[in-house]
Amino acid sequence: MADRTFEGRTVLVTGGGTGIGRAAALGFAALGADRVLVTGRRPDRLAEVAGLHPSVVPVPADVTTEAGAQAAAAAVREHGGVLDVLVHNAGIFRFSPLDAMDAAVARAVLETNVLGPVLLTAQLLPLLRAPGGAIVVVSSRAGHNPAPGAAVYAASKAAAHSLTRTWAAELAPRGIRVNAVAPGFVRTEAYAANGLPPEAVEGLFQSVTQEIPLGRVAEPEIIASWITRLADPTEDLLTGQIVTVDGGMDVA
Repeated sequence: MADRTFEGRTVLVTGGGTGIGRAAALGFAALGADRVLVTGRRPDRLAEVAGLHPSVVPVPADVTTEAGAQAAAAAVREHGGVLDVLVHNAGIFRFSPLDAMDAAVARAVLETNVLGPVLLTAQLLPLLRAPGGAIVVVSSRAGHNPAPGAAVYAASKAAAHSLTRTWAAELAPRGIRVNAVAPGFVRTEAYAANGLPPEAVEGLFQSVTQEIPLGRVAEPEIIASWITRLADPTEDLLTGQIVTVDGGMDVA
């Protein structure tokens, strides 16, 4: 018998056109969600995901802006008016060595990774099921274990950790749970987006694999399985947690 954990529920996944967001959207759909709204800046990629499952609904919107957050809220109202799960997946990584700091890059990282989730959560909060709603933040192990040359990204993910725990305390009286997953290295397009050619990306993965105790880089589907698990309505006492999924790098 198929697992229908999210049957009758509406989910919104930001950055749902590629990588972890794409895998999470399809994961919720496979688990019976009635509607999985996917936001992103690239309508073509959203359409590709929507073509893979009838429950996936593309919502072209830049959720780092107030207008984008309002568009996402309008889509929820159009599709039932109640949101059961909000997944903050949209994010960017950019190198930011201190001696070559680019103010525009720093602002883009902070606006996408911090301000975006804040604006969107505020906009969608009146629509979140209460009690019974869930928010899942896709953070990073960089939020608690930063690397040189990526200070702004690490700071943005430390902020994501803080938002998760603060919102968990703030929204608990309403019965809304908030948790985060903090991946390590994952095979996504983020590396190419930073200008690395395919051979350099593969070389990076081969190198870091030597530092991962469990010996492999994660696929997006691995992280997506933790997103759906944290959003599972039967996990009704789990809130304020940051689950690191990095193959053991934190303990190496």
